[in-house]
Amino acid sequence: MMRQTLRLQAAASLKTALKHAPAKTSTTALAAISHSLRLQAQAIREYSTPSAPSASPTSTPTGTSSNTQPKYRQFHTSEIQNQAREVPGFPILDDPLVQNHSIPSFMVGTQNGFLPRQDPMDVLPKEYEALEELLQKMPLTLKDGSKGLLALGKFGEACRSLPQYDLSQVEDSELLSALYRDYTFVASAYLLEPCDILYRKTGDYGLGRSVLPKNIAVPLVQVAEKIGAKPFMEYALSYALYNYRRIDKSKGLVWGNLELIRPFSGDPSELGFIISHVTMVSHSGELVKNTMKTLEAAGKHNRQAFNEGLSKVVSTYEKINQEMDTMWQRSLPADYLKFRTFIMGTKNQPMFPKGVIYEGVSDEPMFHRGESGANDSMVPMGDNLLQLTESMPSNPLTAVLKDFRTYRPHNHAEFLEFVEEKARQNQVRHFAEQDPNSAAIFLAAVDQIRNFRNRHWSFTKEYIIKYTKHPVATGGSPIVTWLPNQLATVLKTMQEVGAKIDERALLPENKTLVDVLTKRADAQARILDREVAQLRTEIKDQDRV
Repeated sequence: MMRQTLRLQAAASLKTALKHAPAKTSTTALAAISHSLRLQAQAIREYSTPSAPSASPTSTPTGTSSNTQPKYRQFHTSEIQNQAREVPGFPILDDPLVQNHSIPSFMVGTQNGFLPRQDPMDVLPKEYEALEELLQKMPLTLKDGSKGLLALGKFGEACRSLPQYDLSQVEDSELLSALYRDYTFVASAYLLEPCDILYRKTGDYGLGRSVLPKNIAVPLVQVAEKIGAKPFMEYALSYALYNYRRIDKSKGLVWGNLELIRPFSGDPSELGFIISHVTMVSHSGELVKNTMKTLEAAGKHNRQAFNEGLSKVVSTYEKINQEMDTMWQRSLPADYLKFRTFIMGTKNQPMFPKGVIYEGVSDEPMFHRGESGANDSMVPMGDNLLQLTESMPSNPLTAVLKDFRTYRPHNHAEFLEFVEEKARQNQVRHFAEQDPNSAAIFLAAVDQIRNFRNRHWSFTKEYIIKYTKHPVATGGSPIVTWLPNQLATVLKTMQEVGAKIDERALLPENKTLVDVLTKRADAQARILDREVAQLRTEIKDQDRV
């Protein structure tokens, strides 16, 4: 009976979404809406079907028996590859449909890329005034320079007076996204407040709170179920990509025109840290568009179109990497630990050895990975397009990578699955390697992934390892070994591809390019091995994943 009811709800959601779509909505846009909601219906079916016990419990709706394995309406990939094969291409929004509040806020598009379809809701409606006021008073430093609740150590106490809002009737996608963001901020601040207080005093994190009170837990799980997310802070859905406000609505998503909606610290470096991610992802629409062109060209064995599409992928990643490099100036390394505590998770973190009980939801503890830039979808898309994912070693560190890829909007996860499967079907790497100049462009594309991952590794060393010996990153991965696991695979791929290229058939500019890139990959692989070996002697527990 429950499954039948949920199927009817899914059908009603699809009908409502199509009804409220603008009159001039394109066929492609409507296909995207239909496709996404079909997959949402699939998730609902799976949600209503008992699942096997998991090592990392998740949550159930209010009223579920404590003897039942906690679960929620999460994304499963079991049928996605088959569905992707049934269509010539993944349905992508050419029109972000900013006026539509019935379909998910996050849907891949050629304009918005991996950003939300419309700018995030920055102030909650009047009916949630108590929640809005709590969040305004939360940061360590308030806008007027005074101390906020977290600095005073009074946030947990203030949460006691927060009403337990019933979100069961909320259907507006924009409001659901804002409520999810805000409840994840409240949850993380509540759970990690004791860790931050102790860290500021001693440099140690101690233990976080092990019970999330029901006035936070119940509405958080309600809204997480509605948008198909985990009931904990995520990179795209809350901390970074749904946490910006345009100062001038007529201007673009550029540095100087963006401010934070929800900070933890109120420090300018936190602004720089988050907004730099937004400005990077502002280029993702072009990346999506040219990824699709490259996949299509490889499938049709169109060499000229393949080279053109992949060259544009390279140039777009160059823009993203240039934007990433501004992080050094926008967010100072010495400031990062001022707000890092609050984006840590409850999975594989010593502060939460027994996880967290969500009061009023389940008596079983839950474990979730913390917010991490590794959960952005731009590099995973490149990994999948260039078939790097399937080259990753089969080890616990790669298993963490795959776990990370479940922490993102459903539509993003669906798209990444599609790109991986389509690249495999069309043999993107093999097609590139059949022509020396195509292989050179392919090598340049892999080098952009190297550039991104190498900079991420540099950030880790300069922003984190330099200031703390805490063995685990915010997402719960080993701080020393996890990023090099992926970077080493990229360098190995560059060495393999470069070794196969017949330099005699290369255009002059490509000959120079191949020579530079292969030599750099060889040198960096040697340096990386030495770095990791040395850091493993300085930071413990790097084999715990």
